[in-house]
Amino acid sequence: MRLRVIAGLYGGRNIQAPDTVATHPMSERVRNALFNIVSDEIKGAVVLDAFAGSGALGLEALSRGASHVTFIERDSRAISTLKDNIALFNLAGQSGTTQADVASWIDSCNTMFDVILVDPPYDDIQLLTVMKLKKLLKPNALMILSYPGSGEVPTANGVVVVDNRSYGTAALAFYRLETV
Repeated sequence: MRLRVIAGLYGGRNIQAPDTVATHPMSERVRNALFNIVSDEIKGAVVLDAFAGSGALGLEALSRGASHVTFIERDSRAISTLKDNIALFNLAGQSGTTQADVASWIDSCNTMFDVILVDPPYDDIQLLTVMKLKKLLKPNALMILSYPGSGEVPTANGVVVVDNRSYGTAALAFYRLETV
């Protein structure tokens, strides 16, 4: 399967998707909408692409001006494809890739992020893991969760849903840390 980077420095260029059912690439329509909404926050941002798959979200962020993206993915075929995609654009210096389960990786992470992109498998969005990611948000940072469009907006203590968009079978929830 082929995907493409939509806009920015690498706009229009193709990337590979892993040949596995363990990942589900976000549709181009939803990805474009997401990045149009957060475009001002991406420029210069330190970004986490959790459940990275092909890396399409993080690569789009880099194409649109993010300073660094950390990619986390547990599937070995997806990691191999992701590394090929990073090499295709010569982005090793602006990215880090870790093969790990997001839940186990969180506790070992000592980086804080401006933007966290979360696109877990729709058959198991791992809400407890996703909401643990909030501890990696810088003040005023943004976390975006892709989830099945038919479900209710996932919520948790400590974060506030600041926006929610539905795109048929997919939806996006935008979170910021709750201010006291």
